[in-house]
Amino acid sequence: MSLKKEKQRAKDIVERLKTLYPEAVCALEWGGGEENGWKLLVMGRLSAQCTDARVNIVCRELFEKYPTLEELADAPLEDIERIVRPCGLYRTKANDIKKACRSLIDDFGGVIPDNMEDLLTLSGVGRKIANLMLGDLYHKAAIVADTHCIRICGRLGFYPEDMKDPVKTERIMSEIIEPCEQSDFCHRIVQFGRDVCSARSPKCNECIIADLCKRNRNK
Repeated sequence: MSLKKEKQRAKDIVERLKTLYPEAVCALEWGGGEENGWKLLVMGRLSAQCTDARVNIVCRELFEKYPTLEELADAPLEDIERIVRPCGLYRTKANDIKKACRSLIDDFGGVIPDNMEDLLTLSGVGRKIANLMLGDLYHKAAIVADTHCIRICGRLGFYPEDMKDPVKTERIMSEIIEPCEQSDFCHRIVQFGRDVCSARSPKCNECIIADLCKRNRNK
């Protein structure tokens, strides 16, 4: 299928997802606003191999005890480890969080960078977290290639289903989804992945984009 036709199919999918989820809401409860951007960064790091629901619970305690960027940067590493332990990989995550918070203060004046290059210098930040920051904080075009996005866009047929490469997913979908829709699309696809297009038992008979899905057509 030509790129033009794929873009139109993607546009139709975006519009239908909007009807299903009028509000594109980030599953991480970080509070919104640039002043809370560091919280989204922390939560993004904790979300690796962990559910957003658990991250939200853990961060209530973390942010209550350390309510500012400076306080978290200065917090004892052992205490951060204790709090974030339920998220798994807690030693690595705690170390990344503390180092990233310190770097934000020392290198960026406490302000989250607004570009990919600088974001990737922060400890524990890869392209997925960086795109989350760019999309949610600065409303820039950004594809967050998480497990839901990779799985569902593969099922839809924008690339082979067995392709699990987040960088390739980001590159392909960035060409297909309109820039102004990318960040919200990714939030909606997460919710859609939980409600309808789950990993093990997708509800194809209830799906509002089934006729636009190559996997469904090929059944």
